[in-house]
Parts: sequence; C-alpha cells; structure tokens
Amino acid sequence: MTSPASGPEAPDLDLAFEADDSLPPELLAEAGALADPLAGAELWHERISGWLAQMAAELPAELQAPAYSLGLSLVGDAEIAELNSDWRDKPGPTDVLAFAAQDEASDGAPPMPMPGGEDDEPLELGDIVISLETAARQAAEHGHNLQQELLFLATHGLLHLLGWDHPDDASLAAMLARQDRLIAGTAV
Repeated sequence: MTSPASGPEAPDLDLAFEADDSLPPELLAEAGALADPLAGAELWHERISGWLAQMAAELPAELQAPAYSLGLSLVGDAEIAELNSDWRDKPGPTDVLAFAAQDEASDGAPPMPMPGGEDDEPLELGDIVISLETAARQAAEHGHNLQQELLFLATHGLLHLLGWDHPDDASLAAMLARQDRLIAGTAV
C-alpha cells in the first residue's frame, strides 16, 4: 500500500482502532491489512491523518487543530444493527455510523472541552463504526473490492464527524464528490 497524496502536513492523530475478531475469517482475510489489529491501526492512522491534512484549509475554525482523536471500529451486522436501533431508531444493519463529538462545532458553538483543559490535547472528533459484513455485500454490488469499500465508508464517516451531512440529493452529491477526492490519493 502506498501513502496518501502529499500535501499539507498531516496533523497528529490519536486513533483507537479495533476489528472484531469474531468476524468471519474470510471477510477479515478479504479486508487484508485494513482489518488487522496491528497493521490496520498503522494503515488507518496514515490514511485518516492524510485525509485530515487534505481537508485542513476547508474546516471551520472550531475544527481546525494540530491534533485529533477518534475511534474506528470494524464490526459485524448484529452489532451495527443494535447501534442503529439504539441511536437512530432504525431497524437492521447499516454500512457506517458516525458518532460526532463536535456536532455543535458546525453550529457555531465552541468545541467540546477536553479533560484538564490542556491546549495541546487532541480535538476529539468521535467514533466511526463500519459493518464489515455490509461493506462486503456493498463492495460486490458496486463492483469493487472490500478494501475500496472500507476506504469509501471511512471517508463518509470522517466527513460526518467533521459536520458534513446529506439531507438532500445535492448535499449527498457534494459529500460523495468530496469522498472521491479524499480517496483519489489513497491506494489499496
């Protein structure tokens, strides 16, 4: 795998990555290093840092920071269905959920203070949860591999953490175009 496209300096990133080890072994194998507990953490760190660097100039002031913190989890359909029901009142599994810690930042409110109030603390963005099982089905439907689908879903979740939303077709088209630009510099 290659690194993200060069550009602005990547911010520091405190990434908590996990892949549910009870997922089907064939899916974990198909996801490759992106689902590996050790290699995946490094690869995701590299990619998300690169994406944040690419977006630095367009972020609202409240979301501009030298360091960020977020979580990324790869889970199965049962776990994401439970989260989808609990948090969105929607039945069944979905592909990706984003739990933004800075929702108010896009509404002009100050960012969430970090414990201890340290200025050098990473800005907490929240958590991205991706269903590996749903991602595998969608990859097949879209005619690309699971790794490409995981990158697509991770960029989608990251944009949600940064305040993007898609309440209508125009917003969705803009969000998908931004995802494509982020992914363009990322090889799988």
